[in-house]
Amino acid sequence: MYDPAAFEVFYRRHVDTVTRFMARRVTDPHTVADLTAETFLAVIDSACAYRPGLGSETAWLYGIARNVAATETRRSARQNVLGGRIAGRRLLDGDDIGRLEEKLDAEEAGRRALAALDKLPDGERAVIELVAVDQLSVTEAAVALGIRKVTARVRLHRARRSLRSAAGEAGGQQPALTYTRGQA
Repeated sequence: MYDPAAFEVFYRRHVDTVTRFMARRVTDPHTVADLTAETFLAVIDSACAYRPGLGSETAWLYGIARNVAATETRRSARQNVLGGRIAGRRLLDGDDIGRLEEKLDAEEAGRRALAALDKLPDGERAVIELVAVDQLSVTEAAVALGIRKVTARVRLHRARRSLRSAAGEAGGQQPALTYTRGQA
């Protein structure tokens, strides 16, 4: 059953996190706003499917946000005509665009780190994004991806090893993709 007051609390608690998540993955402020809104619409649609015993609300939300971002990536790859994207879209005012551009600027380093991860296999990249970039625990990342915790740990280990190897071959610094919260 949909509870508007509970949703408002949930939305206020997580909207900035979801917006930052999307700003690391796309560069257009309109798209960031659209994907953030789509994520919360999907939350409303699937709220009855959330089971606290399987993981935190944050992990569940990141799973939804990842699905929304992946859907957008697939749609964008098929369409590949950006001019048609403005049609039917609510125009953002200057303040909205300014706030979103600030978030885009703030997340540029995150976008660069994600671009460095593009050479990893999808499963490894997904785990390291959620753990190192989005600061989820390995358990939360496993829930968000719908995989077992041990599988997430193996993928995370492989991803870190691959990134260290790539950084060594390039003669560069180790990637700044470390996890600061507890690993459980």
